[in-house]
This record gives sequence, structure tokens and C-alpha cells, in this order.
Amino acid sequence: MLGQVFARFMEKSPVSVMVRGMLERALNLEALDAWYEQVSDKQYTRTLLFSTVYDLLSQVVFKIKPSVHAAYQEKEEEIGVSVVAVYNKLKGVEVHTAAELVRFSVAQLAPLVHELGGERATWVPGYRVKILDGNCIEATEHRLKELRGLAAGALPGKSLVVDDPALGMVVDVFPCADGHAQERSLLHLVLPTLEAGDLWIEDRNFCTRDFLCGTQGRGACFLAHEHQGCSRAAVTPLRSCGTVATGHVAEQWIEVVDAEGQPHRFRRIAVRLKQPTREGEDHIAIITNLPRSRVPAKRVVELYRQRWTIETAFQDLEGHLHSEINTLGYPQAALFGFCLALVAYNTLAVVFAARRSVHGEETVDQDLSGY
Repeated sequence: MLGQVFARFMEKSPVSVMVRGMLERALNLEALDAWYEQVSDKQYTRTLLFSTVYDLLSQVVFKIKPSVHAAYQEKEEEIGVSVVAVYNKLKGVEVHTAAELVRFSVAQLAPLVHELGGERATWVPGYRVKILDGNCIEATEHRLKELRGLAAGALPGKSLVVDDPALGMVVDVFPCADGHAQERSLLHLVLPTLEAGDLWIEDRNFCTRDFLCGTQGRGACFLAHEHQGCSRAAVTPLRSCGTVATGHVAEQWIEVVDAEGQPHRFRRIAVRLKQPTREGEDHIAIITNLPRSRVPAKRVVELYRQRWTIETAFQDLEGHLHSEINTLGYPQAALFGFCLALVAYNTLAVVFAARRSVHGEETVDQDLSGY
């Protein structure tokens, strides 16, 4: 029915066909335009559709074209507006619209992972693990000439990214047009999204009194690398819990007082490292509110080590996709490009889920190349 040419593609390059099918199913252009009309606050459609801008920029993100201008030149007559109008549309894409596109992709694609039975085994039974990390887009080539070579020059954007390792997807993103903003300044956007039964794993940048206490207040759990600036008081002395691959583990109870003066009791797991970190640290500490009866101290340390899966995701984005388009000088355009790369990453997650459902989690995660 689909023809011999399609059959040959299915036989010779099945993953390519799966990816193309996923993109056309979840993010077809008509559905994108309808979605855009619902979520956009300021921009409106006159002669240039959102789906057209999406199509042009996605060709750059997917490394089909080297730049937006190159993609535009191929479809100039079909588009019907100037390249200046295209760039004006790109630089005006609202930050919340870019974030909503990622959430839209999850709503379309996550049910497919469930249907395929391709989810990874949960790290902690009874909890939905989410890994929080920050991403800063590299300096753009289109800054003022005098600033291009300066590390302190203006950056086009920063985002907090939430990874769900069971789905293998980025399930949420919180972008900010100020590339020099502190990551923790965006935590007030993350906190309302926490749900009971979540387990949030995060590095020290997010280990703040308000976020830790707020997480517990919403019925969720956390596992955070301790930050020296997080005020806490020891309730019990450290008690030895044995050793793990990275060093000796000890545990104690601590107390953190929230902004209203209410005390919260958490566990603090200290690890004396066998080998110093890249920063020269010979010990680290992890704060968590996970129940000791279900997740002992040594398991907490192992869980924190597993959080590097999100770093692997960022490496895949940078290596296999054009996630940081340094020729886009406007923060909104650069962040939109990054979010499109997250959408592509989520699309690939469905392909990986399909393979896991057939070949098993261990085989796919260890033997199947992301490239």
C-alpha cells in the first residue's frame, strides 16, 4: 500500500522511518498551528505561520541545514515573506511558548512509551524519579564584535531542565532569557510543579532551604548535594554506615528551619571519598527526606551517582543535534532552538522505548548508540 520505496526504507533504515513517523504524528504542522494559537500571549499569526518558523528552525536543529537563512533560501517562494520577517518572528517567540512546546511533546509522546511497555525500571519503587539540572546556552557569534571573545559577555539564555529517566525524556523545562541569572533564581517556577510521590534528584545549586522545605511540604521527596550556604543544625552525630565504591558512608539527622520558623528534620549522608573530585573535594554530603527504612544511606549515595544520566542527555543534544545555535543572537530565538532540540530528544526516546520493549532495557541502554 505504501509502495516499494517506503518498504526499502523500512528494511534498510527502520529507525529513520520511526523518527520521521513520530515527528509527523506528534508535531504535524496543522496541529502545531492550532496549539500555537492557544498558548501564545503576544505574538499572532498574520502571513507567517508558526509551523513555518518551526519547520525552518528544526532543519537547523536536526543538522539538515547549517543555518535558518540556508533553510529559508530553499523554500523562499513557498514561504512568501522576507527572511527579515522570519528572523523577527524567531526573536519574538515567547519564552513560555518554547517551554510549552516541550510539554506538548511529552503529552503526545509519553503515552506511546507507556503503550509500548518501553519504560525503564524505576530507580526507587513507589517513586517517580525526576532529575533537575541547569543548562546555559553558549555565547553567540552575533553578539557585539567586542564581546564575542569574552567569557563575561552577554549570554543568550539559561534553562532548568527536568529529566525523567524511566521515560528517557525531558519532561519539563524552565527557560530564562537572562543567561547570567542564577539557576536557583528559577526555582520558584519549579516548586509548583512538584507532586506527591516524586523523587527529585538535584545538585548543590538547588540545595536551598526554601526548595527543600517546599518539596517536603508538597508531599514529594528530594535527594540533594549539600550546599555550604544551606543553613542546618545537627540533631545527631554521624553514624558509620559502611563503604561504597566511592568511599566511606556515615549518616546523621539534621534540622532545617523554613521561612516561617517551622523546623524540618532531614537525613544527611556524608561520604569520605577515596579519590578527590575534579574540584579537589575529598568529601561530599547529601541531604534527603527519603525514609531510612526504604532507602538506606548507601543506596542514597548510589542514587545520587545515577543523576549523571542527565549529563549524558546534554551530551547527546550537543553531539547529535544542533541544540545551541550560536548564530542566533536573540535570547528568545536561541531558547526556542534549544527547546526544539529537547523535542527531538523526546522523539528519539520513543524509538529507544520501542527497542527496549523488544530487546530489553540492558541491551538497548548499553549497546544501542545514540548517534
